[in-house]
Amino acid sequence: QVQLVESGGGLVQAGGSLRLSCAASGGTFSNYYMGWFRQAPGREREFVSTIRWNGSGTRYADSVKGRFTISRDNAKNTMYLQMNSLKPEDTAIYYCAGDRTYWGTNPDVYEYWGQGTQVTVSS
Repeated sequence: QVQLVESGGGLVQAGGSLRLSCAASGGTFSNYYMGWFRQAPGREREFVSTIRWNGSGTRYADSVKGRFTISRDNAKNTMYLQMNSLKPEDTAIYYCAGDRTYWGTNPDVYEYWGQGTQVTVSS
């Protein structure tokens, strides 16, 4: 069973950048498909990006495509989300999630979740 801890959130001005990290422990990280999701106040949790176990495939929500980049380092048991050209509408709590069999965009299917890290983008 894997435990996930996000870090790297904070307050940034519109147009700025942040890099989120998701550190995994307690399991074989390379066995998991991983994803990033976010939840803004009053809204449902939504898909941001996902990456295959070996990094060979990635998917992005249309709203972040071209601005965000997902990656992973299995040797460091860590996944990343590089966020550039941030917009106020990117403000949300960002969660990392993992699953051993599902590589998709539905948050309800992912088995393991971190506690989240707050990202706030000011205009």
